[in-house]
Amino acid sequence: MARLFAKYGRGDLFDDEFSGDVEAANTKAEDLTSDLENMGPTFVTLGQLLSTRADLIPPRYLKALSRLQDDVGPFPYEEVEAIVQAELGVRISQGFQEFDPEPMAAASLGQVHRATLRNGATVVVKVQRPNIREQMNEDLAALAEMAEFLDAHTEMGRYELGSLIEQFKLSLLNELNYEEEAGNLTRLRTNLAEFDKLVIPAPVLDYTSPRVLTMDYVPGTKITSLNPVVRTDFDGKELAEVLFHAYLKMILSDGFFHADPHPGNVFLTPDHKVALIDLGMVARVAPRMRGYLLQFLLAISEGRPDDAATLALKMGTRREGFDEVTFRRRIGE
Repeated sequence: MARLFAKYGRGDLFDDEFSGDVEAANTKAEDLTSDLENMGPTFVTLGQLLSTRADLIPPRYLKALSRLQDDVGPFPYEEVEAIVQAELGVRISQGFQEFDPEPMAAASLGQVHRATLRNGATVVVKVQRPNIREQMNEDLAALAEMAEFLDAHTEMGRYELGSLIEQFKLSLLNELNYEEEAGNLTRLRTNLAEFDKLVIPAPVLDYTSPRVLTMDYVPGTKITSLNPVVRTDFDGKELAEVLFHAYLKMILSDGFFHADPHPGNVFLTPDHKVALIDLGMVARVAPRMRGYLLQFLLAISEGRPDDAATLALKMGTRREGFDEVTFRRRIGE
């Protein structure tokens, strides 16, 4: 892990004004992605999060890291059987009418199998990887130690890596509790019930535990995998507007939103609706912050830069060396 920070920490990972050898930089971005894959699930998940942070990471890294949003290697079906039986207290053959031993998808924390309940309902069953919690606790402890050192002794301390790792830890450990994810699915389905073009799968609570999540099967295609012919069959602008307004409601009204909308978690269904899946990672916005955000968006839309700057300052934290005059001027520009 120390070698990873030494290799990339002083390079162009956070440099949005890079002007060196482009080919070498692209190769380095691909190398980072491969290194994260080789280091295991914790680091794959970290790479997935980085791949959505266009505000921090240069495009060449975003492109390379985006492949971490796709499937990773599955774990054996024998282990799936053992985990399901231990968690649900019933053999797969007894609890399910059918259960496909081949996973539909495998991700850094678990994998998904298509199945049929005894009542004939088609579902997907997400099964957590064996020993993943123990492995992640070890990885996160090492990351926290390294971040503390970098914050104290290097220029990377300006990114407050320790705080970022702590937030990452809390988010990741919550994501490992599938009962909590089931609750997130239920809450989001209720909050977004008015959007008839938006689909959130319903959990099957009797078949759910901390390490096994069973939910409605939602057929669909990953939004970035659509070919040009398919795109002519529906109104993409309308669906984008639906998703946009849903997120405004989640953030500004409900204060509870799907926090991991990378392309692997957004599907187009056969009847041309948008499906949001994987509710393990959610975020909450306190009422006061929601008020600031709403005022901030209005100030931008109405062309009031001084008000926008003032609100941005209220939402943020002033650091040593902060230049308010320059900040306000750049907001105005």
